[in-house]
This record gives sequence, C-alpha cells and structure tokens, in this order.
Amino acid sequence: MIDMEERYDCLIVGGGAAGIGMASVLQDLQVNRFAVLERNEVGSSFLSWPEEMKFITPSFTSNAYGMMDLNAVARNTSPAFTLGTEHPSGSEYAAYLQAIADYKELPVMTGVDVTSIVPDDGGFRLETSQGTLCAAFVIWAAGEFQYPKLESFPGAEYGIHNSQVMSWAELQGEQFIVVGGYESGVDAAIQLSKLGKNVTVIDRHDRGLDKGSSDPSVELSPYTKDRLRIAMETGRIEFLSDFDVKWIEESDDKGFIVYCENEHGTSHLLKTDHPPIMATGFHNSANTIENLIGHSTGGELQLTSCDESTATPGLFIVGPGVQHGGLKLCFIYKFRQRFAVVAHAIGSRLGLDLTPLDPYRQDGMYLDDLSCCGENCAC
Repeated sequence: MIDMEERYDCLIVGGGAAGIGMASVLQDLQVNRFAVLERNEVGSSFLSWPEEMKFITPSFTSNAYGMMDLNAVARNTSPAFTLGTEHPSGSEYAAYLQAIADYKELPVMTGVDVTSIVPDDGGFRLETSQGTLCAAFVIWAAGEFQYPKLESFPGAEYGIHNSQVMSWAELQGEQFIVVGGYESGVDAAIQLSKLGKNVTVIDRHDRGLDKGSSDPSVELSPYTKDRLRIAMETGRIEFLSDFDVKWIEESDDKGFIVYCENEHGTSHLLKTDHPPIMATGFHNSANTIENLIGHSTGGELQLTSCDESTATPGLFIVGPGVQHGGLKLCFIYKFRQRFAVVAHAIGSRLGLDLTPLDPYRQDGMYLDDLSCCGENCAC
C-alpha cells in the first residue's frame, strides 16, 4: 500500500529492466525510503512482446567468473541460470525481473500510474492514480516499448506497429509488407516467413548480412543474421534497401498501397491486402515529461555526466533513451552501467557512506570512475 504521509528519498517510475535494476542498486546502497512505481505489472513491456520475439543479446551463466550475464540487471543474478535459456522471450524475462523483485523484497507498487511530476519544495510532487507522493529525487525508468512511433509518414495509421502484434500466427494473409529493416522489422519478416508468408521488407538503409558498423545499436545482431540467412533460403523474403516509405493509402479493393522511393528518384508502388507492419521504432518515454528535460536539436536528452536532467536538478533518467557523446546506451548490458553513476549521485546528496560500492566493481556492474561518461567515454 502507498503511504501518502511518507516523503521518499527516491521514487523510481517504471518497473522494467531499468527500474528493477536501479532499485537493486539503491537497496545495495541501503537507501531506506524508496519505491518503484509501475502502472501495470513488473516487466509489462516485455509481456507485450509478440510471443515469438526473443532477446537478441545472449544470456550466459558466468557469475562465478566475475562476469555478468549480458541481460542481467542485478548483481549475482543471471537470466540464463534462472530461465535455463540463452535467448529469453519477453514473458520469460518478465518472470526473471519479478523473481528479482520477490527475492530482494523490493518496494514495488504496481497499478500506480504517474500522471505528472512537479518540482516542489526542494524535491518533487508526483500525482498518481493512487494519490500524491513526494520525494527528494525521481528516477525516470519508463522504457520505450509502450510508446511506438505511429506517425512516421502520411498514412502510417493504416499500418500495424510490430509492438501491437501479440503473435505473428494470428495474422491472416499470404503477402506482407514490413516497413523498417532493423531488428524488429527483420524479426517480423523471419517469423512470417516461418509461417509460409511472403514478405517484402522496406528499409531506408542497406544493412544486409555483410559486416557493417561494430555498434549493435545500428547493425543487425549475429543472432538475427544467423536466423535471416536460414530464412532467406526459403525465397519468401525480399528486401527493398535504401528506400524510404513516403505514404500509405487504402486502395479501392480494401487493400493498401505503399509508395516508396530512394535518393535517386527510383520509386516503387506496392500493393498488399494486409495492413503494413510498421517496425518504425519507438518514442522515448521521457517525452511525456518533456517540460522537465531539455532536448538537443537532434532530439537527444540533455543530461549531465551523472544522467541528471540539465533543466530539472534531482530528476535522473535511466534506460535505453540515455546517450553520451553519440553513444546509444540502448541495450541492457549498456544502460545498466549507468545505474551506479546515478546511485552515486543520489547517495552522495543523501549523505550515505558509499565505500561499500568498491568491492562490487569487479563484476562489471559498477564503473571504476563513477563520474565518467564525458564526451569521449566509451563505457
């Protein structure tokens, strides 16, 4: 139950990978008055994945050797060990997060929807579906999966965003168009081809199966490339690379027309009976509190070196939306490295003894320099 009378040291908004991971670090620091506010249930974004979708980063049990499972969010835990699988599904990973919350007895409050955050009296006032809460610090960990981009171009509303598909087996039809050729789009094409469907993938880039960038934020993962190689052998997947979709409209016979062109003026007019699959990415959830966070001209969140809003001191951001020096921290193994940075900043201001952090740094969860991530940081 929510204690409306208590003023919390810190409130975490979001009970996904970032929220549960951040809560674990605060507990390690012995922050006593904190809570996680989740509007649905722990791991709800992962529970919304299409049931066929798997993690592209492999989980592997290696804690005994001082190396963390790539998909772990808390010390001495491993999704590979807990779940017994290398590439967990969304529902499996949500079970892992819930297991952490239960075992560590984290103060998670489910069914609490945060409607506004207001700076107030040296801290924050949070208006929620369960009443008003106050805290000295707020950590925004709401993720992205529940904020799909649905307005990428005229007629995008005719499509179905991949995050709105519960199972690819439920879709009726033989011919599909997928807009977007990164991980979600290629995964959709692979899953549909397994069902005997023919798929055309329209991608504004030419990622392909060849080696490209070493950054997995922009390059298909080896796991996806392996699956794509097998799927391409069926002849059911076709790529239109370096093409931008300009518009979608309904056709006279209840189908859909997709128009795309490239920078050389070459165009294609494609017809499909099924609404196009929109693998067009997600908005940063922090856009819902954009009045408290500055943005660069490129849309990047304006944060300090400790991931604190430059516009609103005391408000911290964790999760896939954080970038530093052009580096996107959009995978769990990347953004968990920032948990200690945020925890150190908050713990210092709360006057906590932070020396217990030192022995934990060997396992990769904590950085040697907790004030790092300037422009040239490669953490």
